Amino acid sequence: MKKPNPIVEIAATGRYLPDNVVTNDDLAQRMDTSDEWIFSRTGIRERRIAPDDMCAADMGAGAARQAMERSGVEPGEVDILILSTATPDRWLPSTACDVQALLGCSNAVAFDLMAACSGFIYGLSMAEGFLAAGRGEVALVVSTEKMSAIVDWEDRATCVLFGDGAGAAVVRPSNGSGRGILSSHLQSDGNLGNLLYRPSGGAVHPMSQEVLDDRSYLVRMQGREIFKNAVRSMAEACDIALQSAGLTAEDVDILVPHQANIRIIEATAKYAGIPLEKVYVNVDRYGNMSSATVPVALDEVVEKGLIGPGSNVLIVAFGAGLTWGATVLRW
Repeated sequence: MKKPNPIVEIAATGRYLPDNVVTNDDLAQRMDTSDEWIFSRTGIRERRIAPDDMCAADMGAGAARQAMERSGVEPGEVDILILSTATPDRWLPSTACDVQALLGCSNAVAFDLMAACSGFIYGLSMAEGFLAAGRGEVALVVSTEKMSAIVDWEDRATCVLFGDGAGAAVVRPSNGSGRGILSSHLQSDGNLGNLLYRPSGGAVHPMSQEVLDDRSYLVRMQGREIFKNAVRSMAEACDIALQSAGLTAEDVDILVPHQANIRIIEATAKYAGIPLEKVYVNVDRYGNMSSATVPVALDEVVEKGLIGPGSNVLIVAFGAGLTWGATVLRW
């Protein structure tokens, strides 16, 4: 198979994490749980929790500024701003437009993308299509999540899993450099939407005193079913994306998976045929930050020098919707 020539590349990445660290022991003081119980089931030791006065837009703008500075991009040069979030600050206007205002990217078209934990991978693919169509030269993909605002802190099965944070990437035409997106595979299955969702708070069941009382505006999850679908779907997405890129699992220098749960990460790597020493994990420090997990982890991988020119990077994610996808990058 002829290997694809990348159309766009990631020029730089960035991340923003709130300062407040909440450990498992901290949670054990608030509910019936323990560090051993949480860590043995999830691999999580701590997570970042944003203060009440910090918005998803604030975190997203922080990550975006870092990526823009590293790539030498000025606010006026951004042509499109794609923002993925499952925790918009408000329903109108979009969080993307709020980030646009904070950054001063007045020339950009900005909009929100809702694909839950797969949002960054979906956003990269959308940026690739926009630039390939010749509609701009600089795309900014931002993933920002304040999951602490939508989890039920009385439900120990879910609230211990999540954290807050943001990641971002500047995407540009590769111009024959050989760097960039080699392939992507995206999928979704709306028939499985009720495995991970917020039952109320939208147009079907608007906010009311009843909704507030029964807490149905917060996240609900069927953990076992999510686990099974996540592992199968992410492993399959990895295989398809690698095949499309003309590569095999042996060609992968590093796998950067969605950081939902250490068991899901390990099982996905196993079925994708990638040894654990090639898998980047930070779920122990941040928990599940939904769509922000992949760009935050990718930024750490770059910062730590774990990849260099020519490295083959595989990113993969799975989330509510259900949505999933994988992208192969040549660094």
